[in-house]
Amino acid sequence: MTTPRVEHLITEGTFSLDGGDFEVENNIWLFGDDDEVVVVDAAHHHEPIVEAVAGRKVIAIVCTHGHNDHVNAAPALADAVGAPIALHPDDRMLWDVVHPDRAPDRSLADGDVLRVAGTDLRVLHTPGHSPGGVCLHDGATTLFSGDTLFAGGPGATGRSFSDFPTIIDSIRDRLLVLPPDTVVHTGHGPTTTIGEEAPDLTAWIARGH
Repeated sequence: MTTPRVEHLITEGTFSLDGGDFEVENNIWLFGDDDEVVVVDAAHHHEPIVEAVAGRKVIAIVCTHGHNDHVNAAPALADAVGAPIALHPDDRMLWDVVHPDRAPDRSLADGDVLRVAGTDLRVLHTPGHSPGGVCLHDGATTLFSGDTLFAGGPGATGRSFSDFPTIIDSIRDRLLVLPPDTVVHTGHGPTTTIGEEAPDLTAWIARGH
């Protein structure tokens, strides 16, 4: 068994919510080895993800939350690679806007474990950006944070189903307690670390976003 590795793709497309459309770049992460992987978010276009999977077994397609830019390629990817789509049920109302005729294959809950490449990826329920937002932690120094934590602060909370005090609680209680050298692979933008972000929590609270 080889050591799990992180692979990174970027896709571009439209994020739509509350009547607005925004052009965005999304990070897509693969975590695994030469035989099997977990895909973290299926954004915009499934073809480059299929190419990156390169025939490996996909344990799950994990949607860190239900916003369209993180789930819009999930069904096509699932069909192409024969993998289940996993989503926290608290974001089902967001999923259903994008895919009203297809349900996710499994529900994620806090503490769930996805076993891949000999490593346990644990689900951390981190609501705030959306009610069903989740992160994935490998028990060591790898975190996939979705849109909960970015380089420079929390995910946005100015739209429907989001809440700033809730995301602050999630970040403080679930993420900033991880080791400082934990590498944070985000849903958009650059990678960061817990140690880089933790000192700024008070400033984020003061600014309110």
